[in-house]
Amino acid sequence: MKAVLIVIGVVMASAALAQEPAELGRTLLEDHCASCHAIGKTGDSPRENAPPFRTLSRSFDLDKIQGQLQSGLTAGHPDMPEFKFGEDDARVVAAYLRSIQE
Repeated sequence: MKAVLIVIGVVMASAALAQEPAELGRTLLEDHCASCHAIGKTGDSPRENAPPFRTLSRSFDLDKIQGQLQSGLTAGHPDMPEFKFGEDDARVVAAYLRSIQE
């Protein structure tokens, strides 16, 4: 059983490494943000007042967003939790965000 779990882990890790950074960023945003924000190039945000991520460059300097994600990104309203990503996760999220801007 332990050997099977190791093989499954290696296969899953290999699949994750094969993904492009932007795809990994999208996966992280799906997990953490998609319940409120539209995270793709189209579509409405599930939460009316949550801006779609494809418009973030209007409010954020995307050259600085990786550092902001690592430091802890918060919003001016109480419903949004603070998100703090590690360096690698912040890098791939920033890559994805840059790829979808209008």
